[in-house]
Amino acid sequence: MTWSTRIVERDGVRISCRDWAGPGRPVVLLHGLAGHAGEWDALARHLQARHRVVAVDQRGHGASERLPADLSRAAYVADVVAVLDQLGLQAPVLVGQSLGGHTAMLTAAAHPGLVHALVLVEAGPGGPNPRVQQEVGGWLDSWPVPFPSREAAAGFLGAGAVGEGWAAGLEERDGGWWPRFDRDVMVGSLAEIARASFWDEWTKTTCPTLVVLGRSGIVPPREIGEMLRLRPDAAAVSIPGTGHDLHLERTDVLLQLLRDFLRGVPADPVRRLTRCTN
Repeated sequence: MTWSTRIVERDGVRISCRDWAGPGRPVVLLHGLAGHAGEWDALARHLQARHRVVAVDQRGHGASERLPADLSRAAYVADVVAVLDQLGLQAPVLVGQSLGGHTAMLTAAAHPGLVHALVLVEAGPGGPNPRVQQEVGGWLDSWPVPFPSREAAAGFLGAGAVGEGWAAGLEERDGGWWPRFDRDVMVGSLAEIARASFWDEWTKTTCPTLVVLGRSGIVPPREIGEMLRLRPDAAAVSIPGTGHDLHLERTDVLLQLLRDFLRGVPADPVRRLTRCTN
């Protein structure tokens, strides 16, 4: 099966989703900053046999509203709630990578009755990080856009599946390949993370939770240690040989982890998960 486009509108902002259909409990996939819903295609194809899978282009990204006025964390969360409501996704599992994982965490904290389980991929409470906007802005400014070809973009953006996954989010126009986002929107979306901590939100999450980390990822070990101290019912797994884009590097490993996690989460999620490492 392939996906179909579903459009959700909230406060005049258009949110585009890839709906893979499928039976069973919904799984909602949230990409990271400057990413796109297509990053999850390989994972979604396998999950759709047992789950209703929906991958979201978050505001400012991909096929969604390019220049939203509201870049707050609360706006991202409200978009997820609108997707659940308008697409009829009851008690979903939220899976998010990087900024998408942060959005998923905040959604589960603010709306515990809506979320059945939570999977954070290379994501945590983080913050405050006063350098993050400058660092991300500098990284985006280093992109030699327009890229002359999608192949050239893939070569610049990463090795193998990582570069291909990022390049798949570009659009061809005016003789070149361009990002489907605005640089200033990306930097603006990090404003709260630059100045605020979100540990209170982490402690408010109550659903079964799995944290998946790249062994060479960006989430510091001390942050993971504190996450597990505050929520000893959560599970954490580190994947050797992977970095921040582990969902692209080792889709097969992440898929197996998700399958195992989803099988282990009961219909009534009042259950303590065993902490695990790999």
